[in-house]
Formats: sequence, structure tokens, C-alpha cells
Amino acid sequence: MAKVSITINNETYDIACADGEEQHILNLAGAVDAKVGELVAAIGQAGEARLLAMAGLLMADELAELNSEGPSAPPQPTSSVDEEQLAQALESMAVRIESIASELENA
Repeated sequence: MAKVSITINNETYDIACADGEEQHILNLAGAVDAKVGELVAAIGQAGEARLLAMAGLLMADELAELNSEGPSAPPQPTSSVDEEQLAQALESMAVRIESIASELENA
């Protein structure tokens, strides 16, 4: 199993991933970092756990919206991100967010 360091909102996290998936995880982290950056620009720093949770929810909502559009929807720009892999990454981030939130509650 490989390990990759990602940076989101100037915080670094070590993430385990399958061998060969390092660049993919870095690309996903870049998308999450961009979404967190949008949130910071809109609402300011709101705590790391809250920002990550909000970014995850926004991205999950975007994915759900794409999935619900169905075949009659106008074509969307193609993405190099596999939806299943994105869902797995979001699930992994949700677990990490819960862990961070728990640590913050116990601090």
C-alpha cells in the first residue's frame, strides 16, 4: 500500500492508497482544495473539520445532481474522475472528517 501527502487549505494529510493511485489521489485532493478555497473565499476560515465537511457535502451534491440528470440531460463536459473512485474518496474523507471532529470535541 502506498502513501501520499495531500494539502488542503494549507494543512497536510498523509493518505494511504493503492499502489499507482498516488497521482489520482493528488488530483482529487486538488479538487477538494479548490472547493475548500471557494468556501474560504465566501465565508472565511470556519474550522478545518467544518470546511472539509462542507466541501464534501457540496461535492457529493454535485455528483448526485449529475447522477440524477439521466440520459435526457444535455451532455456534460467529460471528466477524468471516475464517479465510483470519487465516491470512495469522499467516503474516505468523511471518515477522516469524523475523526478530526472527534479529536476536536475531545480537545
